Amino acid sequence: MFPASALPPTSRPAHPWLRAPALLAAMATLAACTSDDTAPSENPPADASASPDTDPTVDGSTASDGSTTDTDPGTDAPVEPAGPNDCTGAGTDAATARCLTPTLPPEYYVAEALAYFDTLDIDASRDSIPDYSDLVARWEWPPWLKLTGYERDNMIESAQGLRQFDPSTVPVRDCRFFDVQPFARCYITFEYENGPCPIYEEFVFNDAGQTTFIEAWSDLDGLRPTTEEDRWAESPDFPRLSTRVPGLGRPDGLIDPAGPAMAAAAAIDPDVADFAARANDFWTTFFAELDTAPEDFFARGCGW
Repeated sequence: MFPASALPPTSRPAHPWLRAPALLAAMATLAACTSDDTAPSENPPADASASPDTDPTVDGSTASDGSTTDTDPGTDAPVEPAGPNDCTGAGTDAATARCLTPTLPPEYYVAEALAYFDTLDIDASRDSIPDYSDLVARWEWPPWLKLTGYERDNMIESAQGLRQFDPSTVPVRDCRFFDVQPFARCYITFEYENGPCPIYEEFVFNDAGQTTFIEAWSDLDGLRPTTEEDRWAESPDFPRLSTRVPGLGRPDGLIDPAGPAMAAAAAIDPDVADFAARANDFWTTFFAELDTAPEDFFARGCGW
């Protein structure tokens, strides 16, 4: 989560809930100093036992909600179009997340998801940090601000600022493993000064076990993406972005927002096009999104 009180100043007067000037200055500095050079991660797998009141369930789900799309050039039979959660572009720079299979124990992926929430929980250890990919991205669907985190160092430093200037706890956590991407999926509740904020969140990983993509939705009626019949988003047509972004299915999970694979996907998928435009110019597009957002956008997603 990226609450408004932790955001840098924008071109118009600050929203009334932008109440942390020290953090605003720090985030503005971070935006100005961001470079293309990122340090490799040295964080070990997180210990799920360090997270408060968690339910680190390992779910024995099947791959029924996604499959590799193959064609047979030796026949004239029509090929069924790939679904939004299928593997496409396997073995190329265009590979999507479903092309990868788990390489580590199920408990590892659950622990990494819990470590992410630890970074935003003032009651959790500051040493609990997930092993992020250098180009990790966080996408938060409206009413929130879409691409709200990009690149490893930005994710870590912004979380540190949030803990100090807009503190929260994450006392309710139900994270589970799935054997198709996203390998970790969670229902959690943040507790802020203004009240609880329920969220459904998913985590995509590369072959090394690094988190490459985080996707979040409000868990409120009218905003919740799941249903009672499909509580863990296993439907083949579930509308997630992570399984449509080319590059997340490479072994290293590294995307190229300006590359030909992204351009080809963006030409036929407006959500991918939106993501690519924001990733190519993160801070500018982030500030622009904030500048046009309703003043109560964050409260709307939390139900306050």
